Amino acid sequence: MKAHEVISSRQNPRVQALARLRERGDRRERGVFLVEGFRELSRALASRVEMAEIYFCPALFKNSESHSLLDGAMQRGITLCELGESAFEKVSGREGADGLLGVAKMWDVSLDVLKLPENPLLLVIEAVEKPGNLGALFRTADSAGCSALICCDPVTDAFNPSVVRASQGALFSMPFAVSTVSTVEAFLRDRNVSVFATAPAATEVYWAMDFRGASAILLGSEKDGLSESWLTMANVKKISIPQAGLSDSLNVATAGAICLYEAVRQRSATAR
Repeated sequence: MKAHEVISSRQNPRVQALARLRERGDRRERGVFLVEGFRELSRALASRVEMAEIYFCPALFKNSESHSLLDGAMQRGITLCELGESAFEKVSGREGADGLLGVAKMWDVSLDVLKLPENPLLLVIEAVEKPGNLGALFRTADSAGCSALICCDPVTDAFNPSVVRASQGALFSMPFAVSTVSTVEAFLRDRNVSVFATAPAATEVYWAMDFRGASAILLGSEKDGLSESWLTMANVKKISIPQAGLSDSLNVATAGAICLYEAVRQRSATAR
């Protein structure tokens, strides 16, 4: 494999532009985002994601397949650029970077392009704040076989590099959309999707619900939970996860996994 050029300076304009992609405004303005790491980059290349360019630093490689990944990317016509260690450290967002960083093009995540199967299982989240939690929710939804993940009024950008990392590449395989609460409410209602809203004060436990039909499990922000708009929605079923200890709340990704896998259990039993 032969790189197109080598950049060593941390002050190089391309290096500076790469570093700025850690900011939401720059990502939105340029329509691209960062994919760092061998695992994440491999999964991005194997998916629908259009990769604009890849930056690499051989001195930092930790995977024996890194050169093969770059060879495959070059054969697909993706621009490659080698960075010196100092320059790569400038653009990397990780301790112990493995020398691989891609620039991928964002895709359309509007609700009107989301296609659902006949009997969908959806995870709907509102105003989740922490990138690690959002990435974990992508990973959980992917593992549970969700039809889609829908982000309402997002606080955290799904294309944040920390979300990409925490999702372990599930961002690239899980269909998802971003919209407002009111639009998502109408979207679910028009498709006759049963809505299950997690709420600590709910009297019905999650395992007493019937998730076998078209279902949407709702999760709110870490701090405030779901908004009143969801909790007062007509025909919404409010559900709780019983807790026996001193803690009065669960991590949002954990709560999502508990409810989703109950839905998976019910649907699997019906299929058998």
